[in-house]
Amino acid sequence: MDTDKNKRLDDIVAQAKKYQAEREHTYRERALKMYPWVCGRCSREFSQANLQELTVHHRDHNHDNNPADGSNWELLCVYCHDNEHSRYIEQVRYGGSADKTETKATHNPFADLAALLDKKA
Repeated sequence: MDTDKNKRLDDIVAQAKKYQAEREHTYRERALKMYPWVCGRCSREFSQANLQELTVHHRDHNHDNNPADGSNWELLCVYCHDNEHSRYIEQVRYGGSADKTETKATHNPFADLAALLDKKA
């Protein structure tokens, strides 16, 4: 009984992995044809020799959202891709910025530039 159950579970996992690989293959191939082989974060360049280290990142984190124009994709190296997903998981788990009262800079260093230039003329 347990062997039948284990075989069934193994078959389900194998089928899920196959579907994921097929789905990845299609959008990965399209993204690699569409975009230059450069990491969108660290700007590392890739060649055929190390292309397996370049991944397709879904900007909205939905791997089923694969528009034909590639607008939901960006190419990231495996390191930047892991970092991006870690940051996303932390944001989901712990929320946004810890300092919600952060103030934005309002100083404009060029505000009086025209007046200063007029004085010199």
